[in-house]
Amino acid sequence: MEMIIDFPGGARVDAYFGTFTVATDQPPLASAPSPLEVFLSSIGTCAGIYVLGFANSVACLRKASASSSGSITTPSPTWSRRSAWKSRFRWHSPKKYRDSLIRSAELCAVKKHIEKPPRFDITTKVVAGLA
Repeated sequence: MEMIIDFPGGARVDAYFGTFTVATDQPPLASAPSPLEVFLSSIGTCAGIYVLGFANSVACLRKASASSSGSITTPSPTWSRRSAWKSRFRWHSPKKYRDSLIRSAELCAVKKHIEKPPRFDITTKVVAGLA
């Protein structure tokens, strides 16, 4: 996937890939989330995709069995102001689904990349005519 990074002004830095744009900015006059906030939200939304998949399968099972009960509610991420690395996500659900929800969230690809980080190979390309 090719990604184009653009500098539209001020402290803004935007990323373009495919048909998507991810806008970022820095305080104090931020018009978009900071790159760290985008990164942290990617952890929550990635885990959420897997939790949602589990929740949808439970809903299908619930329809098939009148004896099943309970629901999975909206997640509420909590952040540590001192360190983003102490962040925690709490998914509210019936006790019987707790372990399954945790296993589902553990499948998150963003989380796995943090646990086994990629090697960063940062280079530049010299462009003729730019001073």
